[in-house]
Parts: sequence; structure tokens; C-alpha cells
Amino acid sequence: MEFVISPLGDLAVVLSFGNEINEKTNRQIQSFVSKLEKENIRGIAEWVPAYTSLTIYYHPEVIPYDSLKDELERVGMSTGHSEPDRPLVYEIPVCYGGEWGQDLAYVANYHGLDEQEVIKLHANREYLIYMMGFMPGFPYLGGLPEKLAVPRLETPRQNVMPGAVGIGGNQTGIYPADVPSGWRIIGTTPVTLFSPEKEEPFLFSSGHYIKFVPISEEQFLTIKQLGDGYEVNRFEKR
Repeated sequence: MEFVISPLGDLAVVLSFGNEINEKTNRQIQSFVSKLEKENIRGIAEWVPAYTSLTIYYHPEVIPYDSLKDELERVGMSTGHSEPDRPLVYEIPVCYGGEWGQDLAYVANYHGLDEQEVIKLHANREYLIYMMGFMPGFPYLGGLPEKLAVPRLETPRQNVMPGAVGIGGNQTGIYPADVPSGWRIIGTTPVTLFSPEKEEPFLFSSGHYIKFVPISEEQFLTIKQLGDGYEVNRFEKR
């Protein structure tokens, strides 16, 4: 496992695993995280995976930078079992088009497709969650078909509804809250992605997968009424 360690201010370090965004790099990051969890190194506060890096926050009064660097290099070279838990696939219901996806027609017209073809291409495939960020609960996903890539809005909307599923350039994602967005919104999920009052506030974490499942407006409203009573279907990736 190869990586480069660099300081990030005086409270964090960054482990860089190259510059290629792909599943292999993501597996290396997840494997290192799995090792790190088992080590329980005193002085480390938390870590944040990204596309090609892992940021580790620490308490320098407990473990100075040089000692932390030595520990991280040791973790990376260890030959013990380092495979992360088998990734999960979260099936996320989405109501496409209409008031729930006002840009579905645009995406279809842009590519010379009909709306059902866009839905079929976007749904029922597994998107890797490379990282969480931008705002609490927002998953950065990989795997959008090239046929669905579209330019962002020239003027971003002032807000989109929580659960909005959008496409921006060659990326797709889900907005967990009412925020501004320049992405093309093609659908909405009734599932809550971020619940700060819960012990585990985030529905997703990096290294797992999302699979969008088309639902009707009636199903959308039923799930919405269930709120936290709705259990997201998840299964181990084959």
C-alpha cells in the first residue's frame, strides 16, 4: 500500500494515495481505514476519506506529528488482515420527473432520449460512494453513464427540496437538505439522508454503494408519511 503523508496545518495530516479517481484507489483508502480502526492510536480524533486521500485529525499534545507519521507508516506496512467490511448497497427509492424532477425532460432532450430511457439509464445500477462532503449527508457518487452527463444550470436555483436527485456534469448525487443548486434535478427521494438528532446521523458512508429504484408518486407520498419508520433496503454487494 503506497501513500504520501503531508501535514495539513498543525492539527491534521493528509495521506495521498495517488491521483487516479477509481474503485481501486477507493479500496486502498477503505483498507487503510479498516486497519486504522483496529489500531486505536491514541491522539487521533477522526479521519475523513476523499476521492484519492485520507485526512486524519489529531491532538498534537497527545501525539506529535513525527510520532503520528511513524505510526501511520507502520499501519500502512502491516501485513495483518486489512480488508474492510463487505460494502453494502443501499436501494434508494426515487420519484422521477414531474414536480419531483423538473429537469428530467431537459436531460432527455439534451441526449435525444425519452424520459423513460433516462430513468432506465440512471436507475438500477450501483454507484460507489467515493466520499461524503459539501454538506452533511451529501454523497459524491461515481458511475454515472456518459450518456447522461449534462451541463449545470447557467443560474443556480436558490433552493432544491431535501432528497433532490441531480446531475451536474458527469456526476450525480442526492441533496440531503433545502440548499441552492446548479445541478439538473431529475427526481426526488422521500428518504431522509441526514438526521442530526440520531446517534448515527448519516444514512451513508464512503466505500458503500447506492442503487436508485424508480417509484410512483403514490409510493413517494406513502414513504414520506412513514418518515423514520421507513427502512431502507440494503444488502451486501455481490
